[in-house]
Amino acid sequence: MKNYYRVMLGPKSIYAEECFKNNFIGTDFLENINLTGKLPENWREFNKKFIPIYLEDFPDKSKVAAGLACGALWTISKGIKNGDIVLSPNGSGSYYVGEILDEYSYHPQAILPHRRTVKWYPNLIERAAMSDLLKSSAGSALTVCSISQYAEEIDKLVWGGKPQIIILNDENVEDPSVFALEKHLEDFLVQNWRQTELGKDYDIYEVDGEIVGQQYPSDTGPIDILALSKDKKELLVVELKKGRVSDNVVGQIQRYMGYVLEELAEEEQTVRGIIIGFDDDLRIKRALSVTRNIDFFRYQVSFKLIKS
Repeated sequence: MKNYYRVMLGPKSIYAEECFKNNFIGTDFLENINLTGKLPENWREFNKKFIPIYLEDFPDKSKVAAGLACGALWTISKGIKNGDIVLSPNGSGSYYVGEILDEYSYHPQAILPHRRTVKWYPNLIERAAMSDLLKSSAGSALTVCSISQYAEEIDKLVWGGKPQIIILNDENVEDPSVFALEKHLEDFLVQNWRQTELGKDYDIYEVDGEIVGQQYPSDTGPIDILALSKDKKELLVVELKKGRVSDNVVGQIQRYMGYVLEELAEEEQTVRGIIIGFDDDLRIKRALSVTRNIDFFRYQVSFKLIKS
């Protein structure tokens, strides 16, 4: 089964044209280290070894920034498999689309020296033609991110035809119209963060002015939102649940919080969790009653027409 990734080719896609002409993708994190024979199957093992090296080179960077850099380096060099599909913005409102052809190779003294060979397709994807959800994922500030959930839409955009409208038929979705609105919950929360209660005390994590705390990768799955308190003393893990929330989300967010505490938190930083859902039930209330660092927030979806 092939997977799909969005890969940035340099800041603001400055290397996209050269990568397209010469059939490769790559990255320049730890650019002076040849990773041949140094890429384990597990990215956490790679990060454990190379994050300290990265922080030696960039002592002003946080563990969060180092984790992102090393995670992106491993994903591009090893995690993306031969046959997987990559989308790379070209800086002009379109995306190059191609297929990974071979394994990692190192090119010292060249741009993006950690490389993979790509067979670029002749057809571009116009950003304007993407669904809002694909636009959001493909517009992530992260160097690399998974977009496999949009495989069908991407294939249709590349090879012609309009994306099919997906009809939801899920017994867990009590109101499909509400569910459709809730699909935008994460983006809406990020865009309006400063106007929320959470925005008073926390900022979504940024690196070099770019938001990287949305869908932050961890070894048990992506964290919906990773934020930092304004006094820099506490990291906040936010888990969004669309619809009714059950008690199994407590274990899920605890796993994320454990990862953040062990891998990302600086000395003396604490970790807190918040679950946001449409509604709770007795089981989650019981589970949260014995946890002291996880809170629950309800959200509401509303729609109004105002005559002008």
